[in-house]
Amino acid sequence: MTTVVTLFGVALVVFVVIRLAPGDPIAMMLPPGADAEDMARLRAAYGLDRSVPEQFLIWLGGVVRGDFGTSISLRQDVGALVLDRLPATLELALLALAIAVAIGTTLAVIGTLRRQRPAESAVDLWNGMTLSIPDFLWGLIFILLFGVVVPLFPVSGRISPALDPDYATGFLLVESLLRLDLRVTGDLLHHMALPALALALPLSAVIAQVLKQSLKEVMHLDYVTLARAKGYSEIAVLFREALRNAVLPTLTLVGVQFTFLIGGTVIVEKLFSYGGLGNLAIDAVINRDLPLIQGIVLLFAVLFIATNLIVDLAYAALNPRLRHG
Repeated sequence: MTTVVTLFGVALVVFVVIRLAPGDPIAMMLPPGADAEDMARLRAAYGLDRSVPEQFLIWLGGVVRGDFGTSISLRQDVGALVLDRLPATLELALLALAIAVAIGTTLAVIGTLRRQRPAESAVDLWNGMTLSIPDFLWGLIFILLFGVVVPLFPVSGRISPALDPDYATGFLLVESLLRLDLRVTGDLLHHMALPALALALPLSAVIAQVLKQSLKEVMHLDYVTLARAKGYSEIAVLFREALRNAVLPTLTLVGVQFTFLIGGTVIVEKLFSYGGLGNLAIDAVINRDLPLIQGIVLLFAVLFIATNLIVDLAYAALNPRLRHG
């Protein structure tokens, strides 16, 4: 019930706000010489001649039936457009999350094992510097360094046109891995490397700081002291005893940050001309494509709610007190 109310609230707010923005999407579709009659006819075709409450109820009724309307700028079904671009964004966000977790965990472990030493100060300095630079600025830095100065990576597109496979789904990376199509996999990762790293670096700093603090607290508990008394090395104590308990607060953080990570793909995808949902969202806003904006925002809301639900379930599964309770 809470999910339904949340989605309804998001749909209502977005529907009203985008109609308060200046500009007329119908006027942008017509040539300069179009008269008022042509404009009125097209406005009626998209239902924009009705009052805002009527438009909302008509659109909401269509959403309940699975009809998200027709894109004003692209003249295509909004649902099909959004679902076609969604796999690219999810693959990019999940790859960025994997990179962020790998970097953040490594830095947290180094900072814990080398606590009160120069290595810990270096980790803290790196985290502070990384966190102070937003993901889109990292993207610009990577484009300049690895796309212009030292052109090691492509800076636009999702895959090379010559290798674009005819797969059944839009999850190209997943399907290429399942098919062991290494050429396609390598080309996809080559294109995704820079945008994924730009998204991952700020998140990795947050993960590193939170996990390092959790590890510091856990390393002083009784069961860790007992493990040391049994003769375990410091690395064994950290990985066998401390890490699995310290990771629980970090898991919640990762889930919350992943929702922001998906939102962060909007600008990064535009920077790298990546064919995902974020790039489509920017174009929709520029063209004032109201049905498309509504469909994209509603899908983002569903993703945020689903991510939080998955995190709650994972936390309950990993926390013995909640599981047994």
